[in-house]
Amino acid sequence: MFIISCAKIISVLLGIVGALFIIPISVALYYGETNVLLSFIIPAAISIIAMFAINIPTRKIKISLKTKQTFLIVALSWIFASLMCACTFYSSGYFSSFVDALFESVSGITTTGATILSDVESLPRSINLLRCLTHWIGGMGIVTLTVALLPLLGIGGFQLIKAETTGPEKGKVTARITTTAKILWLIYFGLTVIETVALMIAGMDFVDALSHAFATVGTGGFSTKNASIGSFNSAAIDIICTIFMFLCGINFSLFYYLIIKKFSDVYENSELKAYFAIVVVFILIITFSLMPTYKSFGTSLRYSAFQVVSIITTTGFATADYLFWPFISQVFLFLLFFVGGCSGSTGGGIKVIRWVILGKQLNNETKQMLHPHGVFTIQLNKRVCRKEIVFNVASFMTLYLVLVAITTVIGCIGNLDILTSFSAAASMVGNIGPAFGSLGPSNNCAMLPDFVKLWYSFAMLAGRLELYTMLIFFMPSYWEK
Repeated sequence: MFIISCAKIISVLLGIVGALFIIPISVALYYGETNVLLSFIIPAAISIIAMFAINIPTRKIKISLKTKQTFLIVALSWIFASLMCACTFYSSGYFSSFVDALFESVSGITTTGATILSDVESLPRSINLLRCLTHWIGGMGIVTLTVALLPLLGIGGFQLIKAETTGPEKGKVTARITTTAKILWLIYFGLTVIETVALMIAGMDFVDALSHAFATVGTGGFSTKNASIGSFNSAAIDIICTIFMFLCGINFSLFYYLIIKKFSDVYENSELKAYFAIVVVFILIITFSLMPTYKSFGTSLRYSAFQVVSIITTTGFATADYLFWPFISQVFLFLLFFVGGCSGSTGGGIKVIRWVILGKQLNNETKQMLHPHGVFTIQLNKRVCRKEIVFNVASFMTLYLVLVAITTVIGCIGNLDILTSFSAAASMVGNIGPAFGSLGPSNNCAMLPDFVKLWYSFAMLAGRLELYTMLIFFMPSYWEK
């Protein structure tokens, strides 16, 4: 029964991804890029046919999942979606090996934005659009999209979304999980449309605007230009992208609360306050450090705000090579590698809420030392939290840092220097994209050995799925009955 349920869910998911291929197919037809049409059509057709072939004969079989099984389904869903896009990339003929195509696909689906390509402007526009579309698919979550579109997945749907979404606290915005998923995706779609229109008004053509909207709202970072957003040399485009990156680093549930006028839930949100404070403080610090470089407060603010928001939301866009900035600017940007966006956002990383919880616990420990008989609790959003949440956060942080350490070692084995290896490890696990050293914002990952690319692909998937969903399979207890 589990095999049937697994096949039904994954086939539907791949069918949905295949259906979305109509977007790059349309662009390929419009621009006469007939040489890559079959690269889109064949995997899309196979996935859609497989969806109907599996689901029609089994339509009367209800899906019932155990908690343990949801982790496997979510992990397999992301792996198969990555493989599907990798096959498209590789068959297009613009990637030298399947490993390179897989790395690019995983980087896109996980919204990391690291690339092996040195000249993305030489790609067909449809391929570039697909690269950015993978960000959009993975940003809100491909399983969340599946649950939103198919009420038949209502049974076990919440467990599936819990295994995919981010943050230590996961709940429903509405009573029904399918309704919650639909609302979140409608908000996501709306932001994409608004940004696309705004970028077109600012000077981009439709395909570039749509591509960068996909990459921004999904907080991914792929661009259709070699110099990323910086190639447009437009203050208006920089400002638009900065605003939408910031918005998409916020928990999407808060947008829904704004729509239904539950303003107190937004105003009292502890994570949002911390997120806003971190962004403002870091922007100001870096802005003043850039004054000798750009000779203007306005210009320094523009570049500082863009890069701070790009890194904290793990988008990874660039308007300048920050490796040429003052060292103090680089230090503060590197600190943001270990922050991440808000829980429930499209951003990756550790998440602001975990730092808020640890900060509050540190404050409580200090109070406990001064008042040994006192009873102190952690409050989030003016509500008392579960006691075990601190242990959950501590466990996650430990596992996160262990994975970063292992990934650093793998990079060093691949002949990367320690700075490049460590920053790349933080970037891959945090789904950021650019790093420091030889993998900075002006470089790419093409020179990495294949085994490093494969490990980085695993690290990106693990980071995007909050570690446990990918790493749980290496624990003996998972396989015990």
